[in-house]
Amino acid sequence: MVNYDYIIVGAGSAGCVVANRLSESGSHKVLVLEAGGSDQRFWIQTPIGYGRTFFDDRVNWKYLTEKDAQTNNRASYWPRGKVLGGSSSINAMVYIRGQQEDYEDWSNQDNPGWNWQDVFPYFKKMENLRHENLQRGDANFHGTEGPLHVDDVSDRVHALCDNFIKAGQELGQSFNPDFNGERQEGVGIYQLTTRNARRMSAARAYLRPALKRRNVDLITGALATKIVFKDAQAAGVEFMRHNRKRTAWAGREVILCAGAINSPQLLQLSGIGDPARLKDLGIEVVHANKMVGQNLQDHLGISHFYRSRVATLNDELYPWPGKLLAGLKYVLLRKGPLSLSINQAGGFIRTRENLSRPNMQLYFSPVSYLKAPTDTRPLMNPDPFPGFLIGLQPLRPSSRGYLYIDSAEATAPPKIHPNYLSTQKDVNEMLEGVRFIRRLTATDALSGVIEKEIIPGAEITSDQALIEDIRARCETVFHPCGTCKMGSDANASVVDPKLKVHGVRGLRVADASIFPSITSGNINAPTMMVGEKAADLILERCLHDHC
Repeated sequence: MVNYDYIIVGAGSAGCVVANRLSESGSHKVLVLEAGGSDQRFWIQTPIGYGRTFFDDRVNWKYLTEKDAQTNNRASYWPRGKVLGGSSSINAMVYIRGQQEDYEDWSNQDNPGWNWQDVFPYFKKMENLRHENLQRGDANFHGTEGPLHVDDVSDRVHALCDNFIKAGQELGQSFNPDFNGERQEGVGIYQLTTRNARRMSAARAYLRPALKRRNVDLITGALATKIVFKDAQAAGVEFMRHNRKRTAWAGREVILCAGAINSPQLLQLSGIGDPARLKDLGIEVVHANKMVGQNLQDHLGISHFYRSRVATLNDELYPWPGKLLAGLKYVLLRKGPLSLSINQAGGFIRTRENLSRPNMQLYFSPVSYLKAPTDTRPLMNPDPFPGFLIGLQPLRPSSRGYLYIDSAEATAPPKIHPNYLSTQKDVNEMLEGVRFIRRLTATDALSGVIEKEIIPGAEITSDQALIEDIRARCETVFHPCGTCKMGSDANASVVDPKLKVHGVRGLRVADASIFPSITSGNINAPTMMVGEKAADLILERCLHDHC
């Protein structure tokens, strides 16, 4: 096996970024290990195609959590990308940086170098949102030369999105043309990580250009099983490929970019974690740290479904002639519903007037699908009648979960305990959110197009009944993070503010697992930002004056 300067474990949202930036000078030899395979699949590249990959174990880890007491003892299904691009290859492509205050919160949790002024340049560096492609936003807040193309699709969304926006305005919400501009609050259309009607994943934006360089190697189908240490120095990575164990050696550093589930799992498999648990599994303790796998956070959401009096995407995508027409529009013209996400409009609101910033995210999808998919049927068939849904997620839940390995085998999934709704604050906010949806659908702009509320149903009105519905139907919004928490205190975190793993040398983590607290919105953009900043930290470069 060839020796490398850097080994990156995971070609996901952050790993692709790190691989590109570490290799761009040509002076460092970089190896990327990815457990999955190629992202060159039609339903990955087609924006609406993520319904096809929802239960596809060829590109998806298909995790299942442990049962949660506060969600009626239900387990949650967590799709995670097992493919080049990671979850950026199977997500809904909504591009949200989060609120500026989120990063002040990170900095205030003893993480110098991570406030808004520190991270904003990295968001601009990675972004390519041309001024002519920004219909109604503030160009000063966007980059135009980065590899990640971001698309303003406000001129292509379904007409019902306008009803949603007008309904929000009736309730006093401002129209926001750019959720990634100066302010996040308001209602509007989501920007998407697409280019020319194709998904712009981290693999397409960062990894594919990097692979053209002679100093970058990629091994797919490579399941990392252990970090190899020599005197507390990360020296290499053991991995399985084609049922054969191999080892790759790193002369400088190993960087874990395996995500909020797999990065803490690999640390524990390698002897970094709760010493009692590791010893019980026969794993030699390299460094005792009970925080590995703790601090798990996720956005929990719920949707209300409506039968519509006017046509929705259901009318286009349910009948076979409609499917055929939509397919032809996409293949021949790169237009139509297949070129977009179903999460088209939305907003960020305050459910209480005394709040200083938005605490709730809304999603408006001009499509409905009442029949839940199974692990054998992809999420591709909408309802046979016109319908739409409005969803929500509280932005900064206070519940904290954890995960841990219960086997020394890397092929065994870790035990994931989300601990959803384990605080009264989180229950109250979910209730406030669904109350807001009820007010929203009672406005002139939406009530006129709603024939009936299908789920949960207009008869569900009391706080108790709505909370029961929340516990019965709430689901992950697929934003797990925080399990390798960043912080200066080695007893209360896993990595330091330079992303170095406490207690060892030559090992960093750079992905959503390092989030001290979850950001306010979809987490793919913040995860890619972490990759950008991590590369500079590794190379000891400074992008701005706030290092």
